[in-house]
Amino acid sequence: MKIYRIGVRILDFLVNVMISLFLLLVLFYSVYAIWDSNQMYQQAESAQFETYKPTSKDTLSFEALKKINSEVFGWLAIKGTNIDYPLVQASNNSKYVNTDVLGKFSLTGSIFLDSRNQKNFSDMNSIIYGHNLEKKVMFGGLKEYENKDYFESHKYGELFYDDTWHKIEFFAFLHVDAYDSVIYNTGLQGTENTKEYLNYIEQNAIHFNTLNFQNEEHFVTLSTCTSTSTNGRHILVGRIIS
Repeated sequence: MKIYRIGVRILDFLVNVMISLFLLLVLFYSVYAIWDSNQMYQQAESAQFETYKPTSKDTLSFEALKKINSEVFGWLAIKGTNIDYPLVQASNNSKYVNTDVLGKFSLTGSIFLDSRNQKNFSDMNSIIYGHNLEKKVMFGGLKEYENKDYFESHKYGELFYDDTWHKIEFFAFLHVDAYDSVIYNTGLQGTENTKEYLNYIEQNAIHFNTLNFQNEEHFVTLSTCTSTSTNGRHILVGRIIS
């Protein structure tokens, strides 16, 4: 009987040790996961790329970035937001989902132009993609445009391409499906398509501002995933005005 009790105590001790080790492993993994997640977000913050941002007087640092990655071609910035990133474009729309602007693997990816679009934004509908990340990193801030006041107070942005900064005026915010045949159509052109496109956006928009639209415009469509639906997308639409 005494040996049995000793055996039970030893077994109980071993079980407690195993449980303690397991809990320590869980704690270690949780701490590491938090640290790793913070590292990932820090690496994707727009401030990390600020040194490369071209200005009206100096594009040398931007040219240095292009030498690191020849697929860098422009810059996107929206006033009053964290969106202030280099633009890249590959021959497909999958590469920069998990590749950063330096050409290295990264779960945060990059802000990239649809592979079907022209880099000079001469298409009627140019689409730019980015991940919807926490802390408003990458395109994580687009969901803020659901708020009407935010939408109205963050209507302007800038695009750098062809060695010049161009202004964007945002006029619509939508929720759409990833397979929307109008929003993701880069082949639209001409006066008739412009009218049809604008009518479609106005009919489906959460927020829409009627502007003095021309017969033909150059639109910029920002696209990111939603957190509520697998195929859901937040869409912010603007036009290049200069």
